[in-house]
Amino acid sequence: MKRIAIATLGCKVNQFESAAFASSFEARGCVLVPFRAEADIYVINSCAVTAKAGQQSRQLIRRVLHEHPAARLIVTGCYAQMDPGTALDLTEQPMTIVGNGNKHRLVEAALEENPPDLVLLMGRIRENKQICPLPVSRFPDRTRAFLRIQDGCNNFCSYCIVPYTRGSSRSLDVAGVLDQAEVFSGQGYREIVVTGINVGKYGLDLEEGETIYSLLDRLCRNFPACRIRLSSIEPTEVNDSLLDLLASHANLMPHLHIPLQSGDDAVLARMNRRYSRAEFAAVIRRVRACLPATTIGCDVLGGFPGETDAEAANTYDLLAELPVDYLHVFPYSRRPGTLAASFVDHLPGPVKEERVRRLRTLDAVKRQALYRANIGRVLHVLVERRQARVGLLQGFSENYLPVLFAGGSQLIRRVVPVRLIAIEDGQPVGIIAEDLLEENRQTR
Repeated sequence: MKRIAIATLGCKVNQFESAAFASSFEARGCVLVPFRAEADIYVINSCAVTAKAGQQSRQLIRRVLHEHPAARLIVTGCYAQMDPGTALDLTEQPMTIVGNGNKHRLVEAALEENPPDLVLLMGRIRENKQICPLPVSRFPDRTRAFLRIQDGCNNFCSYCIVPYTRGSSRSLDVAGVLDQAEVFSGQGYREIVVTGINVGKYGLDLEEGETIYSLLDRLCRNFPACRIRLSSIEPTEVNDSLLDLLASHANLMPHLHIPLQSGDDAVLARMNRRYSRAEFAAVIRRVRACLPATTIGCDVLGGFPGETDAEAANTYDLLAELPVDYLHVFPYSRRPGTLAASFVDHLPGPVKEERVRRLRTLDAVKRQALYRANIGRVLHVLVERRQARVGLLQGFSENYLPVLFAGGSQLIRRVVPVRLIAIEDGQPVGIIAEDLLEENRQTR
């Protein structure tokens, strides 16, 4: 009975794929152990979206090789796909490297008896036409299940390595999506997060006539007891169809994460983003006008090559003006092989750091405004855990607020009505709405 330890860096798609590995290992009689425990096989599902993520991937590889020299090491994910040579240069010990297009072969390769010292399962990821079949039976230690419906990207934003490490856009057929959702529903998950690398392109490579909008409609109708949450969607894909779905399905969560990256037209053009500042602003204002209670988040990059003070100010001013509720702020990270890596006018580190700091300060202001706007409301919180520091239960509301409240541990993994009453140490705090909780018990 082999002991398997899996470490996952990066995105929700990686987390789904690691859950698929775990499911397959368990089905073959293996035992999952924490990554810091002794194991026979260590799997690192790496990330390369930023230089920091690549560094973390290398550090984890070195740590396993140093601390567990007799164990088998399997490295997969975007770092392995982007730079397998560097991974191999870290050691002369046995290693298996599995490219993103061959992740469905990982468990078989890991459990192979008497393998050679070096196993490379790479392939040309851009030539892959089908998504890897990676069924998941359960998400260990998760209250929300991630459902990968799509992989790859055709956008080729100038700063992004993902099209080179994930390949072109490929979709899971509708039957596969619904089967996976059925598994999660049967396992008792109360929320399914629909995820992918570019979910808005779902179905365009299939001949089923499905789109992300028709798929969301199916999921909401077929699984009315499950909360359905969309992980992220491009501004060009936020349209009336999506807004109508959010308005008509109570179980489609009122939360949209819409990447901006820059609020300056010249920078957007250099990034190869396919919208303007004005078009992005119009999308946000339309969402707010149609669905005023929906939480809106954005991604933004600080310090893109050649970004002037005026261009950076345009981004800050746009986000300060728009009714967005939170920001995910990242410093630009040079990724070899991307178009932006060849630009000659990269900014000094201190300049990038200052621009990122200013945007993160704006993020903190916007989050506090969002929390205050919800005081007095009853939110429906999917309880994830008990926060050790304060001893309160913690979970996310339908509109993606991280809410703390007092309650028994039997409420973990349940959706609980909570009235938001205060902001303490910057965190939304509530009390159970006992009348609604009792009503839920009586109608169950």
